[in-house]
Amino acid sequence: MKAVRFDRYGGPEVLRVAEVPRPAPRPDQVLVEVVSAALNPGEIGIREGVFARIWPARFPEGQGNDFSGVVTEVGAEVGDVTPGQHVLGFAPRAAQAEFVAVDATALAPKPSGLGWDEAATVAGAGATAWAAVAAVDPRPGETVVVSAAAGGVGSFAAQLAAWRGARVIGTAGDGNLEFLASLGMTPVRYGPGLLDRIREVAPAGVDAYIDTFGAGNVDTAVALGVPPHRINTNADGQAVRRYGVRGDAQEQANTPRIWAELATLAAQGHLTIPNTRGYPLGEVAAAYRDLATRHVRGKRVLHVMAPGRRAGLV
Repeated sequence: MKAVRFDRYGGPEVLRVAEVPRPAPRPDQVLVEVVSAALNPGEIGIREGVFARIWPARFPEGQGNDFSGVVTEVGAEVGDVTPGQHVLGFAPRAAQAEFVAVDATALAPKPSGLGWDEAATVAGAGATAWAAVAAVDPRPGETVVVSAAAGGVGSFAAQLAAWRGARVIGTAGDGNLEFLASLGMTPVRYGPGLLDRIREVAPAGVDAYIDTFGAGNVDTAVALGVPPHRINTNADGQAVRRYGVRGDAQEQANTPRIWAELATLAAQGHLTIPNTRGYPLGEVAAAYRDLATRHVRGKRVLHVMAPGRRAGLV
């Protein structure tokens, strides 16, 4: 099968699509033919060696975590998954491949009303956002700020906070302000003067703050008077240590039950997964160059399954 690999730390140029053996599922696993595989910013850090001390690569290293696909083979001990089932799931450093063998407990059903690209983003960005929202616990009528609210995690988090009944102020660049307004948020341009602009649209104050971008957002939250236990960042570990704010991320919501709930919300129209731009598997390096600009709207995914076969799926 074809799979993304890299043999040394470096930029997108180290990525290659290699021919590798197709994995064989253990008795408690299933084999999934991948349709779409998501890209996440943390994968850039792993590939560049930024996290080598805590998440070292084992060359040749695979890549990608969250995916959507079709079950093709079921292990002898698996009783609740069947061949042909449409699923989404999480396979650390293995998802950007034509096939992936995963534990049956690392999958959730893909609703028929949810697209393949959108489903591939649920177990990563969706779960990360779920954890962030749960950490700050927004209540009906409260005001919540979400940084980078047009991005992959930010757009999920902003909508989930609104679903709980909160008023959401979303920060973004000029090109995404109209988009945030279309999702029901109060848009605010990020950059110098952000603190004053938030105060202007929230004169009664801010109750909670979700940071998905870093770049001083936690400093802004503290200056707004938001209590540390109601600030969450998945992008600024130093701020967690400096202020004692929350740092909940994907691992706090990494369960098929939560993935399934997110997928159902999206399939029913309660959650919009925006602009999941797809790249062919062979253009993986270009996809990561796009993601690395940090100015993308929504998510980026790889179209792993061949277009002809993909078009034939219901």
